Amino acid sequence: MSVDFEGERVLITGATGLVGSWLVKELLKRESLVVALVRDIDYQTEFYRSGDYLQTAIVNGSLENFSTIDRAINEYKIDTVFHLGAQTIVGAAYREPLQTFESNIRGTYHILEACRRHQDLVERIVIASSDKAYGIADKLPYTEDMPLKGCHPYDVSKSCADLLAQAYAHTYNMPIAITRCGNIYGGGDLNWSRIVPGTIRSLLNNQIPIIRSNGKYIRDYIYVKDVVDAYINLAESITKKNISGEAFNFSTESRITVIEIVNKIRTIMDKEELEPRILNLNLKEIPEQSLSAQKAHKMLAWYPKYDLKRGLSETVDWYKNYFGKGE
Repeated sequence: MSVDFEGERVLITGATGLVGSWLVKELLKRESLVVALVRDIDYQTEFYRSGDYLQTAIVNGSLENFSTIDRAINEYKIDTVFHLGAQTIVGAAYREPLQTFESNIRGTYHILEACRRHQDLVERIVIASSDKAYGIADKLPYTEDMPLKGCHPYDVSKSCADLLAQAYAHTYNMPIAITRCGNIYGGGDLNWSRIVPGTIRSLLNNQIPIIRSNGKYIRDYIYVKDVVDAYINLAESITKKNISGEAFNFSTESRITVIEIVNKIRTIMDKEELEPRILNLNLKEIPEQSLSAQKAHKMLAWYPKYDLKRGLSETVDWYKNYFGKGE
């Protein structure tokens, strides 16, 4: 049976984050009844500044508190769960691994266990994993049949969350599917340590952009609106296409270095004179990552709608508006 989400009761963890805020927007357009789990109120985030929070039910609490999650699912009679909430900054995970493990691992099994306890309510669950869950691979691009072997704190936390989701799907026959995306970018990302928002902010202020690595790290970049489309497609497909327990890579399948994406942003913003400063720090990050999205193409008929130029142009426009520097 197809799901258009009108009237569906949807719980979103991480609703104030980059993907969460845009997912909230899309589900509100579809007239879903959105319930957001929110740990901290931050009025700078898109979820608040857009006013979308006024159209949602907000449950205040953290992923580490099982009773809060259990209550939210039960009292709001949730039928769809998008679990996006996590500590997502690689550098922060390196500095504070315990907090990362608490939110990303404990938080995930709390969500899964609460859904298991309320299987009479919950009809579909989408769990956000990451390309980082694969760790360093001998062969690229990553495909979904590759082992998960993260070795640094953030990577390990995503490997664990991914495996937990698979365990609950296969052991308890729960309607769970898993997303593995590359580097997600788009308006609303206020984590300035990330290369796209950090570079845009620097250039808007006529400052030299900073690259912490040697600039040669290879990544997949995917626009947030394509990611939201992927999440909704996957949620619709869990029961319709009998894909419970499956994981899917979502990617534009375009490999690009950090220095290349900085240069693309400089060109879009007409700031070629501001050449980046390369710090060449020894970062505890995976040097090269790329994803195959062939499984999503074949099983979900999902394809990205945005190439890098179009996605970055929209992103730049969002930040110009955010900083009051629109033309």
